Amino acid sequence: MRLLITLMCVLGLTACQGESTTDNSSPSGVAPEQAHSKAVESEQQAQKPDQLLLRYYRQSVQNLLTARSTYATVLGVDESVAGDGFQSKLGDYSPDADKQLRQGFRALNKQIETQETNTGQAAENKAVMMHLNRYYGGADDFSIGYIDPWMGLSPFIVNQINGPLIDVPNQIVTNQPLQSEADVLAYIARLEAFDGFVQSLVAKLDADVSQDWIPPKVIVEKAIKALQSFVAPVVKEHPLYLRLSTELPNINDVSAERRDDLLAQAEQAIEQNVYGSYGLMIHLQQQLVMKARPEAGIWAQPNGAAYYREAVKNLGDTDLTPDEIHQLGLDEVARINSELDVLLQSLDYDEGTVAERLMAVNQDPAYLYEDSDAGRLNVIADLNRYIDEFTPKLAAMFNSTPPYGIEVRPFSKAREASAPGGMYSSPSIDGSQPGIYWINLRDITAVPTFEMKTLTYHEANPGHHWQIATNLAQDDLPLLRRIASFNAYSEGWALYAELLAKEMGQYEDDPMSDVGRLKAELFRAVRLVVDTGLHHKKWSREQAIDYMKTVGAVVESDAVAEVERYMVWPGQALGYKLGMIEILKLREYAQKQLGDDFSMKDFHDWILTGGAVPMGLLKKRVNQAINEQMADKSE
Repeated sequence: MRLLITLMCVLGLTACQGESTTDNSSPSGVAPEQAHSKAVESEQQAQKPDQLLLRYYRQSVQNLLTARSTYATVLGVDESVAGDGFQSKLGDYSPDADKQLRQGFRALNKQIETQETNTGQAAENKAVMMHLNRYYGGADDFSIGYIDPWMGLSPFIVNQINGPLIDVPNQIVTNQPLQSEADVLAYIARLEAFDGFVQSLVAKLDADVSQDWIPPKVIVEKAIKALQSFVAPVVKEHPLYLRLSTELPNINDVSAERRDDLLAQAEQAIEQNVYGSYGLMIHLQQQLVMKARPEAGIWAQPNGAAYYREAVKNLGDTDLTPDEIHQLGLDEVARINSELDVLLQSLDYDEGTVAERLMAVNQDPAYLYEDSDAGRLNVIADLNRYIDEFTPKLAAMFNSTPPYGIEVRPFSKAREASAPGGMYSSPSIDGSQPGIYWINLRDITAVPTFEMKTLTYHEANPGHHWQIATNLAQDDLPLLRRIASFNAYSEGWALYAELLAKEMGQYEDDPMSDVGRLKAELFRAVRLVVDTGLHHKKWSREQAIDYMKTVGAVVESDAVAEVERYMVWPGQALGYKLGMIEILKLREYAQKQLGDDFSMKDFHDWILTGGAVPMGLLKKRVNQAINEQMADKSE
């Protein structure tokens, strides 16, 4: 209650003035009517900065969503937010459009900076929005790459794991509404727009190549394979066609004859515009292979060391140097290995290094699903069971439950080769699409039974889904804050969620799954070593893969996919461990300061219900909450 009263006082609301609030007297020599008029004028002037800020915040989200129209579809926003007709557009990624997008965010920040704010939520909104605008504005020294709604500046616009060529069609298939003929026409319009969309990507790729900014050779080769896989099916078996052919019969106002006509239009658009334009990009990538450099790390790019420092700052959210992060990773690997050694010995795995013993467990048929369609269905069933069993128990640790549902889905065959082991995608704001927990079933040895609990707690509840859905539901925040992705915050929370499940007893009678939990934490510590190794210490791809296998006990297929992921996402892998460490430090500090008055529920509120923020602002928020609780107690 003290926080509310303090905020009201700061804002000058009359409730803080006791009995004097009922005093209708006016200042000496001023008529009551004049005093009221001046008060209204003063109030309007006081509100003006806040109104301007709200306008700038709306412009920020519109700046992003008009450029990334399929992301607007994912979010489920309306045209007033994302621009007229966005459901039929794919976005422009050309150099000019990219420049305009970045300059738009920088210009908005100059306007936001001039506006004064009160303390409390308004001040935090301003600080976070300026951070987000810098994030989406990209690094001042780099015009390469493209602005991704999830990770800000992404260095390579064409690669094997993300980027418009992969993300845009996936977003259409997964999120495009198909409830009326108008929706169908918008869907087909997007299919017909693929030619211009890919041409804009070609222009951006050419601009980057002209600056000698070219992905490593192996990444170009893997991108070619991913693009070839995308256009491999016959048109009528392609996900873009199947989504439409599946949904059309459910639209009542479309006749059978009209349905056939629409499907024919879609088939032609996919054949000519989608397959034709992707064929062009495959050809250009095949030419680019000859120019691509052999080095794996971003350091080999022009001014690459500076790029990595920027990535560490943005995605690691830390002031630590790459050398300090590398050493932290080595220290964490040693600590976690010690815990694993003790646990594995208690389970009679006592021969060889920790990694060798983990690999032995991983290859034990007792902990593998059957390598068949039935076995893969069993994976999905187990993940759903873990969600259903654990979610009701979270009431003991949280004051509220996010209002959005979650589904478990396997990656499509076309994405399996380069996709991560597990991934989460956000629900739409209006709830028409649930959060999705994606699982990669390409290699059954990469999804052993003893690792699935921990992966589920990370991707679903109380990890990514719990945090992101909670953030999305906070409609008192600016929209860009509700969809904000702060890498160290979100990945740090998801890794913290794995430990929280342990503390809540989820592994009490399942020591082998606790091995899986520690193996997952080891994996995140290994990432600190490998990411800095690749991009700062100039490791080769092969050296990084070998370290992941021999120290992290990662199976071959996952080790290759992970290292190639780090090659195109410098710094992203740092957020998990760095963010978790900071959240645990904050919890330990709160427990020490509050003693018996510490509440885990309240602590989780402090972390989650104010929205995602940079770690420095999170520390400030938690410290403020602690101080106010201590002040309440002393009164």
